[in-house]
Amino acid sequence: MSDRITAKYWIETPFPVAMAAEVMAGEQSSGTFTRLASETDELRAAHGARVERIVELDEVAQPSLPIRPLPAEMRTARFRRAEVTLSWPIANMGASLPNLLATVAGNLFELREFSGLRLLDLTLPATFAAAYRGPQFGIAGTRELVGVARGPLIGTIIKPSVGLSPTQTADLVRELVEAGIDFIKDDELQANGPHNPLAERVAAVMRVINEHAERTGKKAMYAFNITGEIDEMRRHHDTVVAAGGTCVMATLNAVGLPGIAALRRYSEVPIHGHRAGWGLFSRSPHIGIDYVAWQKLWRLAGVDHLHVNGLRNKFSEPDDSVIASARACQTPMFAAPAPECTVMPVFSSAQSAEQAADTYAALGNADLIYCCGGGIVAHPGGVAGGVASLRQAWEAAEQGIPLEQHAETHTELAQAIRAFRK
Repeated sequence: MSDRITAKYWIETPFPVAMAAEVMAGEQSSGTFTRLASETDELRAAHGARVERIVELDEVAQPSLPIRPLPAEMRTARFRRAEVTLSWPIANMGASLPNLLATVAGNLFELREFSGLRLLDLTLPATFAAAYRGPQFGIAGTRELVGVARGPLIGTIIKPSVGLSPTQTADLVRELVEAGIDFIKDDELQANGPHNPLAERVAAVMRVINEHAERTGKKAMYAFNITGEIDEMRRHHDTVVAAGGTCVMATLNAVGLPGIAALRRYSEVPIHGHRAGWGLFSRSPHIGIDYVAWQKLWRLAGVDHLHVNGLRNKFSEPDDSVIASARACQTPMFAAPAPECTVMPVFSSAQSAEQAADTYAALGNADLIYCCGGGIVAHPGGVAGGVASLRQAWEAAEQGIPLEQHAETHTELAQAIRAFRK
């Protein structure tokens, strides 16, 4: 494997594509707006970014993003699009995720030569796998903790997102665990607010989960949202573990790569990675970062689960993007003997029994957490009916039985189809 870092971009520029690519390479390595005396040929050869590949695509008449006025001789220029691959020697930044991000997704988004620029993918040397711990539990470890050997983990999110007290949260959890739920998570908006302090919530919720586990042998996994300052996250992690909790959650874009890497160094339980704020990077096709590249950073930092949205979701993301994201989470990053670093994708956002068959068919496996809020709580048969309907829908999907046919002999599934079909 090469010891160079490579990054693939989509670009749009009114300038010759090869020239624009060289501007990118120079800006993100040894160059600036003019050649310096100290920027010797030897230095450029050792530390300059290289343009490895250019694939020209289409062109358009107008810029996709605002751009500075062009010189008079270029006012009628067309805006060329291309895929450009750059590479850097790892000596430029070492195996450092924060400095990697500054290199591959730094000032280049602001360069005046571009009316569109998006990071599509990253390929990293195994040095990064040696420097970072990566996921501690991943798919297999999460399954073992929850006691679910096959099929999806059926999960839900505590709603209302804010406003419940610790006691009210625990009351809802009691209903969920009695219905046989596998996984429950805090909403990303509920961390350690004055109305529901994390320590009190942990005590109330884990009392319910532990008592149910002692009585039935099934212990649901609850992802407590410990998003906060680094020292605060450590205290809250310790509170969760001391109470018998088996998962913590952090909002990735709020905590940052160093925060997740620090949490991973001492975490004794899986880290559930929430991608709140993802639309800032992804919603425009003309700027930002593709999920395929973005998720690699967080996997290396140490998360075990990553949100990928869901089919026919309530947001703007199309279904093919959701599936591509989930597949990326399950795809090894490095060749053996380096660890494969795969994580469990989390499907959520307006999910119900309705999307199970299509999700399974598109992804090709059930190594996922399937989180449904309204799909469980708003089920006509109550929480128990909602959980049952999801298990029945996934059973049908894995056995290749049409959903409506399976519903003929499964009441909860039939109720879900009537209630949630759009």
